[in-house]
Formats: sequence, C-alpha cells, structure tokens
Amino acid sequence: MSEAIVSIENVTKRFDARAVLEDISLKIAPGEMVAIMGSSGGGKTTLLRCISGLIIPTKGQVIVDGIDVNAEPEEARRRMGMVFQSAALFDFMTVEANVLFGIKRQLKLSKTEQMKVAAEALARVGLEGNEHKMPAELSGGMRKRVGIARALALSPKVMLYDEPTTGLDPITTYTIDALMLQLRKEFGMTSLIVSHDVSSVFRTADRVAFLHGGRLVFVGTPAEFAEADDENIQELVQKSRAEKMSLDN
Repeated sequence: MSEAIVSIENVTKRFDARAVLEDISLKIAPGEMVAIMGSSGGGKTTLLRCISGLIIPTKGQVIVDGIDVNAEPEEARRRMGMVFQSAALFDFMTVEANVLFGIKRQLKLSKTEQMKVAAEALARVGLEGNEHKMPAELSGGMRKRVGIARALALSPKVMLYDEPTTGLDPITTYTIDALMLQLRKEFGMTSLIVSHDVSSVFRTADRVAFLHGGRLVFVGTPAEFAEADDENIQELVQKSRAEKMSLDN
C-alpha cells in the first residue's frame, strides 16, 4: 500500500465506562474505497465521527492528509467531505442554498464564483435544473445527491459516507453506488463508507473493515470478506444472499 492518506492508530472511544471502540488501527491509501461494516452498535458511525473530528477519541490518533484530527479538527475537516445518513439538509433552504452553505463558510470566493461552484457540484450529481426546489420536493435519492453535492463542492480529498443507500430502493441504490464510483474515478478521492448493505459494498469497495463489539475483527477484499470464517460475517453475508425465507428448524 502507498503512503496512507487516512491513518487510524490505536483509537479507543469510551462513553463513561462503556467502550464503543477498542484499539482500532487501520490505514487507507489515497484513492481507496473502504467500507466499514458491522453489527448494530458495533461502533461504525462512532469511528466515522472520530475520523471526521466530530468526536475526539478517548485514546489514539487519527491522521488525515498529514493533519492530526484530534489537534486540528477544523483544518482536517477542510480535507474531508461528510455525507450524512439522512442527507442532513436544511429543510427551510433551497437545494442551491444547501450546497452554498459550506461554500460560503469555507471558500473565499465572490458571490458569482460561489454560485458557479454550487452549479458545477449539482451538475456532477445529475441535479442541474433543481436549484430552486425545496428538500421536501425531492425524492430520497435526490436528497442524498444534494448531500453529496454539498460535500463535493468543497473539493475534499476524502469523502465520508454514513449509510448512503439506507432507505433507498434497489434502482436508486445502484445509482448512488455508480455516482460514488464515478466521483472516485473523476477526482481520485478516497472514500470511507459506513454501510449495512452487503450488495452495495461488494459493488463499490476495494476493502471491507468489519467491526464487532467495538473491535476491528476483519480487514480484506470483498471476496475475502465473503469467505471469512467469522460467524458474524458469515451470518451477514448469508442472510444478504437469501432468496427465500425458511422458518424450518
């Protein structure tokens, strides 16, 4: 692996006496797409928030593009784009205003330049012509794409996706998967994806990191993940492939 753009080193996170993450270490290469999977409560979203600087680990270190996230969270976040599970759009703002929100805060541009960056970001996710719509007028997939456009507008080196396909139908899920791959191809950006969707992960990820009980129990390719001996992984893979449910003992 080439020099890591994201380096997670011995990260532990406790809330009171409960350890949500325990001694997590993982290195991610530039341009790599890594899926973070695991059972509910396994620590996936907590790990993503530690990487983004929204949560400070109890112990350990996260380095993004040479920046210590714990010491300089704002500087590190300038290198990252965050796509939240629910898209986290401001319902009282238009699509355009949602995308402009981060641009106005972080980029020193004229109003004309700001509008141009927003329009380009929306065009890249296939939403040109929707600038003046309100979030309530959009489908779930369109809302997700607005969230991606908002992050993309800041030209991040690393994209963090929290359950990007949750609640979407299979066709829309496939469209979002294709968009994430296209953005990686076009901009060479590194992607970390928290997901429960095995099919989506197998289509998109270079590697899978699996968390169980707050510990990192597997890191490998999707093919290796499908054949892993871990019983929790096997249960997830087998149930995702089940074509018909049987209640027989």
